[in-house]
Amino acid sequence: MLGEYRITGRRASEIAADVERALAAGELTPGAALPPLRDLAVELGVNPNTVAAAYRLLRERGVIETAGRRGSRVRPRPVTAPRDQARLPVPPGARDLSAGNPDPALLPPLGPALAAAAAGPAVLYGQPVAEPGLLAGFRAEFRADGVPDGELAVCSGALDTISRVLAAHLRPGDTVAVEDPGWGSLLDLLPALGLRPVPVPVDDEGPLPGPAAAALDHGARALIVTSRAQNPTGAALTPARAAALRAVLAARPATVLIEDDHGHGMVDQSFQSLAAGTVAHWTLVRSAAKALAPDLRVAVCTGDADTIARVLGRQRLDAGWVSHLLQRAVLELRRDPPAPAPVYRARRDALLAALAAHGIRAHGASGLNVWVPVPDETAATAALLHRGWVTAPGSRFRLASPPGLRITVSTLTPAESTALAADLAAALAAPAAGSRLT
Repeated sequence: MLGEYRITGRRASEIAADVERALAAGELTPGAALPPLRDLAVELGVNPNTVAAAYRLLRERGVIETAGRRGSRVRPRPVTAPRDQARLPVPPGARDLSAGNPDPALLPPLGPALAAAAAGPAVLYGQPVAEPGLLAGFRAEFRADGVPDGELAVCSGALDTISRVLAAHLRPGDTVAVEDPGWGSLLDLLPALGLRPVPVPVDDEGPLPGPAAAALDHGARALIVTSRAQNPTGAALTPARAAALRAVLAARPATVLIEDDHGHGMVDQSFQSLAAGTVAHWTLVRSAAKALAPDLRVAVCTGDADTIARVLGRQRLDAGWVSHLLQRAVLELRRDPPAPAPVYRARRDALLAALAAHGIRAHGASGLNVWVPVPDETAATAALLHRGWVTAPGSRFRLASPPGLRITVSTLTPAESTALAADLAAALAAPAAGSRLT
């Protein structure tokens, strides 16, 4: 069950800490089954309630999952495991298309912006936590996109914002409706917060309204939607799909809505707001990572007054604020922003066309990635790796959806698209069928 590793500890906290240490050290592997709590209690000479408390701690920290009579086992993507273990190694000479990064050549230079930011006055304790110019610029964009007027906050990226909103409204054990396939980091975050994800299938236009409604009707307290450049599929909300989802939310106004628009600035699809006239608690977050620089770690969010007040209140107790140097740098970069959307569209379209020429249907309506359904993602990933291509297996992004591969196209040349499509066709030995992602 655990190989040579044996769990130790006398208290619940000690048992849980030992499991996390073993996982981080590689002594315990993702997916490993843990002993039944009564068996472990006998082995350790402790009360079964102590082991039950340890397992509860591990579940709340996103390390293990429990499936009734099948017992407890380490999650496939445990929070304790180093994140780089999830990525495939890149052999010398191989082309890495797995990372999901923007093209560095399309990012603006940071030096002048950081220099201008550093020339500003020092920010001391007790001063406003956000740059007024940055908030004003984002507020104008939100209004132009039909987003309801709300309060504003600056956070350290999209995931930081989502984490703070969820912690503000939900408690361990609550369920959250999420896109499937969806953002792997978000799927890792939820169990780390003690929350349970409920999969909502997506197609090229975004989450399917029927399953979204069913998830909310079965108890999901929050819905997280990626507006554009959905990771990993590239889905982008269309006006029709947005209208259908607004109807779902309007009939369920107690839902906590989180809209992630991380693709802002690098996509050419218009933004479709879901918050207007639907729910009481909502947040829209826009990150500077993909369009300006992943290392800036700056995002601006808007939302209802109660939600943003809770986000800012908790921020004051931990990070305090996002560095004004970074905020000013983003403000400087936004004065003359890059326009990479046409380039990314051309690179996606080139790969989609090359795959279609081999009878392979793939998905990539927007953003940096193309999603390719495959019968066996492990075999397909290995076959492409043998041919010199490193892609991301879909298991990182899936809950209940079928297998697939995520291919990052941000730096892919037309010649590489042609070669990659031919190699994938040879690896599959048969066309991948189906236009839906479910």
